[in-house]
Amino acid sequence: MKVSELIEKLGLTAFTGAVGVEREIAGGYTSDLLSDVMGNAKEGNVWITLQNHMNVIAIASLKELACIILVKGITPAPEIIEKAIAEEIPVLGSNENTFNLNGKIYALLN
Repeated sequence: MKVSELIEKLGLTAFTGAVGVEREIAGGYTSDLLSDVMGNAKEGNVWITLQNHMNVIAIASLKELACIILVKGITPAPEIIEKAIAEEIPVLGSNENTFNLNGKIYALLN
């Protein structure tokens, strides 16, 4: 599944527009602990989090993640969106809580 399909099926907000939406999704990882994501997320994973700062973009780029999804209606600051666009990392948003969003993505990917 591509990031663009995930956006469409779940009605996600694409804060970074069309940047990176053709990336293939290889799985998912959920954590709000940055060191945990650095140590355990895999290339192509969707990262589900409520963390909302520059280091999230840096880690997603380093780990070559498919995208970041911010939960609970969190909106990133303009400078975070700019950095994500520069790094070609799709940043998406959902009003869902983490538990519900995880279940929906799991069902779509499996």
